[in-house]
Amino acid sequence: MANSSWNWRTSSTCDYSSSSSTTVKHHKHYHHHHNHQHDLLIPGLPDHIAQLCLSSINPSLLFKVCHSWRRLIYSPSFPPFFSLYAILSPPKSHHSHSIQFHNFDPISNTWKILPPPPPLHHILLHHPSFLSRNLSVQSISVSDNLILLAATTHNLTPALSHPLIFNPSQGWSVGPALTNPRRWCALGTSEGMVYVASGIGSHFSVDVAKSIEKWDPINDPIWEKKTDMKDGRFSREAVDAVGWRGKLYMVNVKGDAAKEGVVYDVEEDTWKEMPEGMLLGFRGPVAAMEEEVMYVVDEAKGILSRYNSEDDIWEKIFESQRLKGAEQMVAKQGRICVVSTAGISVVDVVAVPPRISVVELPEGFEAVAVHVLPRMPVTE
Repeated sequence: MANSSWNWRTSSTCDYSSSSSTTVKHHKHYHHHHNHQHDLLIPGLPDHIAQLCLSSINPSLLFKVCHSWRRLIYSPSFPPFFSLYAILSPPKSHHSHSIQFHNFDPISNTWKILPPPPPLHHILLHHPSFLSRNLSVQSISVSDNLILLAATTHNLTPALSHPLIFNPSQGWSVGPALTNPRRWCALGTSEGMVYVASGIGSHFSVDVAKSIEKWDPINDPIWEKKTDMKDGRFSREAVDAVGWRGKLYMVNVKGDAAKEGVVYDVEEDTWKEMPEGMLLGFRGPVAAMEEEVMYVVDEAKGILSRYNSEDDIWEKIFESQRLKGAEQMVAKQGRICVVSTAGISVVDVVAVPPRISVVELPEGFEAVAVHVLPRMPVTE
């Protein structure tokens, strides 16, 4: 399990200056006679015992102390801390694919480009026919994997016939062929399963627009068809299917436009209407923390709210100019990571009051989507 004590902007420091001069002299004398101790994580302790002691400490503190501890936190045997995995759009002058995959390490505060994925069609983010509209790239994270599932090519057709899967420890792989490759669909996950609903294939089809399929990325090599939606109104725009308490919640358009909301019960394989108060609050990207607490960012006002299911209302918890124009968000371990026109912001909703920090993007790049997964191992 990934280390839960992850920070994006670390202010804590280690202070070892309180040792007395006598203690310092003692250590110098000790190391003079026992040079092999230099290679130990903690002098006087076997490494396996030292690692047990160090694994309970915030990795951001260990990183600052010494090179041996820095190497430890990136080793396969150390509990991996969480980091950001982002889909970024390169500078306009870049002539290759219109997206790249990057990892942001919050401990070293550095970006690293991921290994290239399997060959992709050229993915388009903008089209001359839709100057005011972004063409979506749809991805999710589930079971410590980043999954890219839907995007658009230059001729406005689905870019992916198979899901592309990135695992921080194993790299890229290809998932089972989609029954109907699509774009502008509803994509989400619940209880470790991946669901894709509605959308448009190479041409509009009522059957595709009403369909929903399920895939178990760990155990199942095929997509399983589930009960159809009642109509094809969810093929108008790419939306999230938010997994919350055993159900998937989705609306058919984003922002303040009049919309329809539906709920898919993953156990009963049935469709229901969305509660009225919940539907009214879907005014931007929505995400559920560990599928237990649902959050929304009002893309027009930059307000982060939490859903109160007992009263069917959204309760404001934080507001920031940086959250205006919110396009995508994820929730993990007490943090809300938001992609907006301002870039990537991280809100610590556990803190009182909530705190926001900024993740600086590589120069010239724009964020398309962000996910939270365990850090990548470092090979020396």
